[in-house]
Amino acid sequence: MELFEAINKRHSVSKVKADALPRDLIEKLLDAGNHAPNHYKVRPWRFVVLAGNARNKLGDVMAASQHERLPEIPAEGLDKTRALPLRAPVIIAVGVDKPVETKVRDLENLAAASAACENILLAAHALGLGAIWRTGDWSRDEKVKVFFGFEADQHIVGLIYIGYPEAEGESAPRPSYEDRTVWME
Repeated sequence: MELFEAINKRHSVSKVKADALPRDLIEKLLDAGNHAPNHYKVRPWRFVVLAGNARNKLGDVMAASQHERLPEIPAEGLDKTRALPLRAPVIIAVGVDKPVETKVRDLENLAAASAACENILLAAHALGLGAIWRTGDWSRDEKVKVFFGFEADQHIVGLIYIGYPEAEGESAPRPSYEDRTVWME
């Protein structure tokens, strides 16, 4: 797939088949993420790949965390939360290392890990996969972070859900860059 075609046609795919993905395909996605630009070549991203029963374990952690915060939540609500990680056969959690050198800034590491997420999304699209980059409360939840092996103060920049798309979709037209651009000469 040509680069500009991939950029212009890539879109979020929230409905994917339950079919497992072969490990070599997942490794191609991780390799694409690993080629993201990063300041000082510190490679601040951390990838955690969930497949199979690991998604159920994440669902249990999410439900337990939700129950702790909202003890009055009904069982159906907890079941709905528990099922969230089952929306795709593979989830790649992308975490960010905290800077260890004084010259490295947290913002630079966040930007690099975000670039890794975009590389994974573009690679998934080029390989005919559907993917969606999710953040929200679960990427900030302390118990979820610990489940992934991160420190409570580390960032998770994305939970990327990946699978074979249920249906062919089209990317929605996007507004032009023009209202977001200032030219200075």
